Amino acid sequence: MTEKLYYTEPQRYTFSARVLSCTVNKGRWEIALDRTAFFPEGGGQGGDTGTLGGVRVLDTHERDGEILHYCDGALSVGAAVDGAVDRAVRFARMQIHSGEHIVSGTAHREWGCENVGFHMTEQAAVIDFDRELDAPQLSALERMANECIWQDLPVTVLYATAEELPAIPFRQKKELSGQIRLVEIPGVDRCACCAPHVSSTGQVGQIRFTSVMRHRGGVRLTMVAGRAALEDARMLHQNAEALSRLFSAPREDIAAAAERFAAQKAAGELDRAELERKYTALRAGSAGAICFEDAFLSPAALRARRLLGRELAHGAAGVRTQKLRQAGAGLHHMARKQRAGRVLLAHATARLAGLQALAVRAQDAHALRHEAAVAAGAGVRAVVAQHRRRP
Repeated sequence: MTEKLYYTEPQRYTFSARVLSCTVNKGRWEIALDRTAFFPEGGGQGGDTGTLGGVRVLDTHERDGEILHYCDGALSVGAAVDGAVDRAVRFARMQIHSGEHIVSGTAHREWGCENVGFHMTEQAAVIDFDRELDAPQLSALERMANECIWQDLPVTVLYATAEELPAIPFRQKKELSGQIRLVEIPGVDRCACCAPHVSSTGQVGQIRFTSVMRHRGGVRLTMVAGRAALEDARMLHQNAEALSRLFSAPREDIAAAAERFAAQKAAGELDRAELERKYTALRAGSAGAICFEDAFLSPAALRARRLLGRELAHGAAGVRTQKLRQAGAGLHHMARKQRAGRVLLAHATARLAGLQALAVRAQDAHALRHEAAVAAGAGVRAVVAQHRRRP
């Protein structure tokens, strides 16, 4: 059996121990110690993580009274090791778990609600109550839970046997046997629970409800507490500041500014739809067709355009027919002009050929005249020579 330090000292995060066993299972080493501050998964609260003798503790579970530390490395059996629990994770879980006890105990006391479902992490807790709570009741529940925190009530643990339980009023979710561990907050809650808790309600810090919904005839409530509540408040503050700048309104008037913006946007959409309808009518009347690919049109405007298209379908078809006739007449006229041009080109080509022939004949005549002149000159020179040779 492993000595469970997380029960005797819930806020102890470092310790020394001796390794009892180390076996490998599915790629992880299961390490058992003679004592541990690592809490195994139970009561809705996850198993602790941290370090152990230089290896990482990935998860912690209990099996047959033995606490098994699932690690990413092996340790020597019999070795003395130092362990350290991830303090921030453990404390955040204790804050939320103790906060859940406060909320569930208060709802049970005030309205008889039974907690029939519970899941938690270090970020939030989800609680299922068996009956519905309206908005005023939920607001009162949140206020009373935080008043319990402000009172800084002690959170204590008591043990009782199954025989003693009938004389002790407490909340429970299932049948119990053996020695029962009860976590008590005076005047607020007493509930069977195996998980470690904060030492006083003041350590819970704050409780906030983040969402509520109907669930199986009751209500499902999501809550944050402690560090998680602070992170949630920071997130809401940042969003409120961003919206305040966006709407140019103080934080307390953001909702009203958003409503005005939504109303203006709706009115603008109506005006735009009317303008787009007129634009569509102009397009349809001038082009004889309706185009649906305009990128700037809204879905509402496209629907309006389709309706208008059906209204103008007959007229648009007539316009398209007239355009086709006009286009056909234009093509016929162009063809006639092309045929006339070809005729003119043929006449011009023939005339050019005739001119070229005349030029050739003129060149030939010029050559003949030159030859005749040369011959005539030669004859004259011969006659003159003969005349000179006579006595």
